[in-house]
Amino acid sequence: MIRTIQVEEVTDAIRKMCIEANHYLSGDMEKKLHEAARAEESPLGRKILGQLEENLQIAGDDQIPICQDTGMAVVFLDIGQDVHFEGGSLEEAVHQGVREGYTEGFLRKSVVGDPLIRENTRDNTPAVLHSCIVPGNEVKITVTPKGFGSENMSRIFMLKPAEGMEGVKKAILTAVEDAGPNACPPMVVGVGIGGTFEKCALLAKRALTRDVGMHSDIPYVAEMEREMLEKINDLGIGPAGLGGRITALAVNINTYATHIAGLPVAVNICCHVNRHAMCVL
Repeated sequence: MIRTIQVEEVTDAIRKMCIEANHYLSGDMEKKLHEAARAEESPLGRKILGQLEENLQIAGDDQIPICQDTGMAVVFLDIGQDVHFEGGSLEEAVHQGVREGYTEGFLRKSVVGDPLIRENTRDNTPAVLHSCIVPGNEVKITVTPKGFGSENMSRIFMLKPAEGMEGVKKAILTAVEDAGPNACPPMVVGVGIGGTFEKCALLAKRALTRDVGMHSDIPYVAEMEREMLEKINDLGIGPAGLGGRITALAVNINTYATHIAGLPVAVNICCHVNRHAMCVL
């Protein structure tokens, strides 16, 4: 049965989520950060993690952003095939939600309208929108403001199939090691394996929205997530890049079919806040 949704409902949901994601850490991330603060072996690392926890408390209490870089808004729409939108353009409704959220929330506007002319749009739009059609009559909206300290440290590797799993592991470690302190560790590492050049990047971005307490449903991928987290934390980069055990809080890996001649790998790194909010209409 077809269900009608007014696009203004999408705008309102995104407005609220832009503010929420920038003021509060998601529950899974907050829990993982608390665990990291207890597990860190370095005194300096423990002090830094304690300061990050204090920052979270202040941000929530005073309704100020967790981080000064309030990011470029990335929005995922999983649209039920039995949904019909009314009231205007769905894409414009998404941008309007971001526009209202960043204005109402007094969030930093960091988007420039042209990558070379670089004039600020003054409302943090346009957003980056990814949509897909799924069964059902609901719309799942995920908003993930992406700061560019960590985004700039992300990488794509077009590996040869013969490089196999060991080549993938090496690529992940290379990306994290090259990022060092620049990605504001402790970080969350999203990895996409397979597809094409652009698909693996989207897989990696989407992986960052998965609960950091959950592993892949594919056994070998779940095992790789655990192994890579341990190896990353053996690098000694530590909180804020000043040494210690906790360099990453999680490694989330998504996979997809690919061509016989390719093995694309994307590593999308996110800082310790890994902001995301989700709702279902």
